[in-house]
Amino acid sequence: MRRTTLSLSLSLLAAGLAGSAFAHSETSAWRLFVADHSEPVVHVIDAIEGELLESFDIHGAASLYRSNSDETVYAVQGSADVVTAIATGIAFHDHGDHADIEVEAPRLTGTEIEGSYPVHFVEHHGHWAAFFDNEGVARIFRERDALAGSVELREVDAGAPHHGVVVPYGDYDLVSEPHPEDPSKLPIGIRVQDRAGAQIGELAECPDLHGEATTGNLLAFACETGLLLVRAGSDAPAIEHLPYTDALSEGKSTTLVGGRGLQYFMGNVSGNDGQSAVVLIDPSEAEAFRLVELPTRRVHFAVDPIRARYAYVFTEDGQLHQLDVLAGEITQSLRLTDPYSMDGQWRDPRPRVTVAGDNVIVTDPLEGKLHLVDAASFEKTGEVNVPGTPFSIVAVGGTGITHGHEHGH
Repeated sequence: MRRTTLSLSLSLLAAGLAGSAFAHSETSAWRLFVADHSEPVVHVIDAIEGELLESFDIHGAASLYRSNSDETVYAVQGSADVVTAIATGIAFHDHGDHADIEVEAPRLTGTEIEGSYPVHFVEHHGHWAAFFDNEGVARIFRERDALAGSVELREVDAGAPHHGVVVPYGDYDLVSEPHPEDPSKLPIGIRVQDRAGAQIGELAECPDLHGEATTGNLLAFACETGLLLVRAGSDAPAIEHLPYTDALSEGKSTTLVGGRGLQYFMGNVSGNDGQSAVVLIDPSEAEAFRLVELPTRRVHFAVDPIRARYAYVFTEDGQLHQLDVLAGEITQSLRLTDPYSMDGQWRDPRPRVTVAGDNVIVTDPLEGKLHLVDAASFEKTGEVNVPGTPFSIVAVGGTGITHGHEHGH
């Protein structure tokens, strides 16, 4: 498919061709990637026009992850033992004072990372690690190779099959330590390894490790006792423990997302009916943990990558809430769906939230649709019908400059 970006050649500019008029325009492109709850398919939707662009058959029901570059979406299919890479068809090229945008058709790249039961899937600086729970092994690869359809895998063995994680971190790997007596339990800490597999320093203790996220230059792992915070050190990564405060009322966080534009983490709270709250975490503050009570149990939450001050929480009563992360309070609420009770199986189809440009998007699996909410007015602006049971969702895109030229007569 023809690309919408035409690069201006420096030689043409230098030649000063007579009768040529050069033009550029600002273009916005946003795409939604939606995985079905039970069917092996990923739908691609133009988020601006609301049109179905493509449907990709994969191997199993998937959880979706977008790359920081927006160029790749990965379908992690635990039940099918594979991770499938999809090129979004949207790419940005940073030129300092502006970014060029290229828009092509989305496509399957041909890259598939195989292994037994992939779950935690983590990116750091363009490198991805898929952790396969039934093997206790992570397979690491570069995004640019995945886009090219041919990856060179680097394996990191965590020591035993367990529900673990590996994060590639420069010349090192951050590797979960399985429970020594019963690897079926959650990991007990993080060890730093060099590329030869040698451990650097002592084990960073993190009992019941589950959940990780990155915000700015800070990486965090969630533990029963607090967070492990990872920063680049003078040599190896530097890890410190941030203990929970009384704000969590003896609960803990097991799911984290990282703020964009502002450096903070947002997490769930488990224990002591913590399902009716979320926690905002700013490690730079003396009171690092702030609990935000919700009207009922949370279903899903997401940060706003564009309006950095806001995040969104969907609760089981069918409401979407706008959360001011600076004030630490809910500022607006909007009912979108019928209730989705948190009783029942954790795998049951329930709404998921993402942000695409000026819209907050909420999947409504049981009704087969997406709800579009204007982020500024916080009013519903439309809906998009999606085949099947739309569940996991990610958005990619943005605004950039497209270049072209016309020859005068």
